[in-house]
Amino acid sequence: MHMGHQQNEGGRFGEKSAKGLSNYLLNQGFKTARLKTGTPPRLQLDTIDFSVTSEQPGDDKPSPFSVFTNGNFPKLPQISCYLTYTNDETHNILRTGFDDSPMFTGRITGAGPRYCPSIEDKIFRFADKKRHQIFLEPEGINSNVVYMNGFSSSLPEDIQYAALKTIPGLENVKMMRAGYAVEYDFLPTYQTNLTLETKLIPGLYVAGQINGTSGYEEAAAQGLIAGINAALKIKGEEPFIIKRSEAYIGVLIDDLINKIPDEPYRIFTSCAEYRLILRQDNADRRLMKYGHKFGLIPDDIYNHTLEKENLIKEGIEFFKTNYIQPRDVNEYLESVNASPLKQSDQLAQIVKRNEVKLGDFLAIPYFAENPLMQKIRASEIITDQIEIEMRYEGYIVRQAEQVEAFNRTESIEIPEKFDFNKIKSLSTEGREKLNKVRPRSIGQASRISGVSPSDASILSIYIKG
Repeated sequence: MHMGHQQNEGGRFGEKSAKGLSNYLLNQGFKTARLKTGTPPRLQLDTIDFSVTSEQPGDDKPSPFSVFTNGNFPKLPQISCYLTYTNDETHNILRTGFDDSPMFTGRITGAGPRYCPSIEDKIFRFADKKRHQIFLEPEGINSNVVYMNGFSSSLPEDIQYAALKTIPGLENVKMMRAGYAVEYDFLPTYQTNLTLETKLIPGLYVAGQINGTSGYEEAAAQGLIAGINAALKIKGEEPFIIKRSEAYIGVLIDDLINKIPDEPYRIFTSCAEYRLILRQDNADRRLMKYGHKFGLIPDDIYNHTLEKENLIKEGIEFFKTNYIQPRDVNEYLESVNASPLKQSDQLAQIVKRNEVKLGDFLAIPYFAENPLMQKIRASEIITDQIEIEMRYEGYIVRQAEQVEAFNRTESIEIPEKFDFNKIKSLSTEGREKLNKVRPRSIGQASRISGVSPSDASILSIYIKG
């Protein structure tokens, strides 16, 4: 842990480091590398003047993560965050510490997270920027600690304190703990399978920062998959691998194994080529079948999801195969400032109009005697799914075709002990990367950094023989 010239060994705040773990793994034949992360100062809540900052409230109507919450979750007290900014004075003070910064003096050798740079890195790299955002985030309802998001730093403590007191709202603040940088070992992920089991030690699974990721969600996602696969291995069952076309977890792990991070990896929607399908609103439709398979989802809940899926399909089919007359819909269309019909039109075309909201549309008299439509209207979740599927149908169909093509390459398996050296027409770099990662399918091979499209094509022809 680095703060100016100070260097200390440790784990998370107040905990000891696991010094022997890296040495043990090295002795077992693993290769390790170094990465860096950092943390910002913690501030005393009652010493901050929030009146000169901009309040950032939470959602008026929070969306629960679980589809089973149905809006009946406890209405917990909401805590706002607050936005303020650095300024020229802040930056000038921080620059006085650059000579003592472990980042600039070379004491830190590991790469830091690209999308979460330290404050000194920001003012060095973006010298033309006059200010940077700082989010003041209370750590809890009953906590007096505020997390200073955007001010991660490894500069000396006195410089951090002097600089933060120049920020609006923090003129009289008390710093409870200074920020610091953390340098740590990780295992380059060519040593790991898609199940997160290590190749060198069967039965040893790795998840989180040890795989080169940064972030709580990234670590939790890997821990879930590693835990499931460890249990399946003990039970002698087939491993569980989520495809990148099925979930962001699949994208995350596939990227880790095939691209081998040289900086802390974080998952973004931009990482997923199938992001139109991988939406937060359809997570249960995509993944609950796996939860049910592993005994995590009871039969009644899973059956309810299957019923919902059938209703969505029936609803979409109804809108595509039925037409409506102008007299039945024009009054509604005019009420939402939409162009009235001059002749009958497909219901699906009405739903695709920007002015039309499906829930309101289903309230017109035309649907009053239709039991299917009334059942659909009774569920906001089902109504939303039908509206999304129909409104973006062209894009979703195109992406589904891409997924189908992706799945075809994933289905061409490469034997576990296949000898890539016997294919002489592979490029030198392609052969080297294939031997290092040892992909299990042509699809996976094609996504390895350094394996060219021609390498993947040659390999595919050879495997299909």
